[in-house]
Amino acid sequence: MSFSVVIPARFAANRLPGKPLLDICGKPMLQHTYERALASKAKSVTIATDDLRIKDVAEGFGAQVCMTSSAHTSGTDRIQEVVTQLKLKDQEVIVNVQADEPLLPPAAINQVVQNLQTRDGVGIATLCELVTEQGEIDDANVVKVVMDKDGQALYFSRSTLPWQASASAQNCYRHIGIYAYRVVVLNQFVQWPVSELELSEKLEQLRALHNGVKIHVAVTNQRIPPGVDTERDLDAVRALLTRSD
Repeated sequence: MSFSVVIPARFAANRLPGKPLLDICGKPMLQHTYERALASKAKSVTIATDDLRIKDVAEGFGAQVCMTSSAHTSGTDRIQEVVTQLKLKDQEVIVNVQADEPLLPPAAINQVVQNLQTRDGVGIATLCELVTEQGEIDDANVVKVVMDKDGQALYFSRSTLPWQASASAQNCYRHIGIYAYRVVVLNQFVQWPVSELELSEKLEQLRALHNGVKIHVAVTNQRIPPGVDTERDLDAVRALLTRSD
């Protein structure tokens, strides 16, 4: 298993400005995420940013940092620039780990890579988990996914998916925003125009589906805590890590 991890990190955030550098139990959030990625089987972990504040902090805790353009509109674009800087070959595998996932299990990174590397014809792999709370099913901030019998994604949506999904029926899956890409697909992805479905749902993985890329989705082997999008999420992560110390 050979792969690289890139963690895109930007300072600006609508709800939590400076999010990657917010303190969680004495460390910036970004450091928690970096250490989780470092504990996987990745041959390298790189932080990609356009902000010198993030660069200085990341290098302070020993991370490899690539400075990228400030013109990027998504983390995927930022990762692709790193792929170019590192001169990775078409069939190499790169994993996008979001900077706001300080509780991501290293095993989840390994799982998504293995799922990609063992399936010919698949360009992207990602994960999901069963939704057990009705409130999450009805929440537009929780991205849902449906798959075919082979685990290939049929659609991603912020709407309830499938129709009349319920926690009791155990028929709804939350998408977990971790991606393993073949470099050749990543290079193609950033050249494609934004699709209408992507604009409507505000989900860029729909651009890949629109262009015929097969996305494999597997149920995660373990429970993955949600990332940090709000102040409430941040408090929850702090409380969880405090209890585990």
